[in-house]
Amino acid sequence: MTVIVRDFRPEDAEAVTRVRRASLPFEVMTPKSVLFDVENANPAKKYRLLVAERDGEPIGTAHVGIAYDAAEPGHAFVTPHVHPDHQGHGAGGLLLRVAEEHLGAEGATKVFAWVLKEPRNLAFAEKRGYRPARAAHFQRLDLANKPLPELPALSPGLELRTAADFEADPRPMFEADAEATWDEPSDIPTDFDDYEDWLSHTWNHPLLDRRLSSVVMVDGKVAAYTAAMTDGGTRYLSGMTGTMRAHRGKGYAKLAKTDSLRRARAAGYTDAFTSNDGENGPMLAINKWFGYEICASEVRHVRVLD
Repeated sequence: MTVIVRDFRPEDAEAVTRVRRASLPFEVMTPKSVLFDVENANPAKKYRLLVAERDGEPIGTAHVGIAYDAAEPGHAFVTPHVHPDHQGHGAGGLLLRVAEEHLGAEGATKVFAWVLKEPRNLAFAEKRGYRPARAAHFQRLDLANKPLPELPALSPGLELRTAADFEADPRPMFEADAEATWDEPSDIPTDFDDYEDWLSHTWNHPLLDRRLSSVVMVDGKVAAYTAAMTDGGTRYLSGMTGTMRAHRGKGYAKLAKTDSLRRARAAGYTDAFTSNDGENGPMLAINKWFGYEICASEVRHVRVLD
């Protein structure tokens, strides 16, 4: 039985979604979002979605690209995922080899990969020259059955909106997202200054539910927000929660998340997921306060290309 690696085809969207859901059941994705990511990738990203196929059946995938918006040149990313029922046949190693060849040809000098914190996965990364850098935690909240906090009375000057209220002019959301993202713990600091790119790949992403993405306003300006990513069915993911520097420590992130989670539950979503860097103590504490429980951990690895 032969394993080959090839580039994604549009008809693979359903199969790629199945593989990713089986490999990472705490993420949210749909065939539509897979197609969107491929068709709308920034040319500077040199993006490829690789598919590992065994006797004609897709069994693994890998997102591959250059971190074109990184503050330093030469950074790239790849994370292979192989369906749990098809591991041990060489698909992961082949995906990684093809990805590294592509990235090296595009000028990458460092490759970053997320690795599930499980012995088999960690050994796979170490064997191929990847070294651990930082940890992150996936968390789940039983949205259907866990109690949620009530929304507090809002003081004068404080207002709750949704991202949908900014559809005529999303720039305030871009500016808030840029400030919050810049302060996120990361191995790859980002130059977040391209509004058109943000519109194309964040604001217009099919998973972003603007009606469930809550925004805290103070005196008419964005103070905090949480971005809701959904599959249109039962699964909700906190894509990003951020508070502007001038308003931190006032509970606005909790307020935004409370509003968004309550909206999501009212809309029929039953499972809420999120992920936080292991060094992001404030957000880990907030999510624990809501009742999120860690369901898996992963470790960012890096390899310097020869």
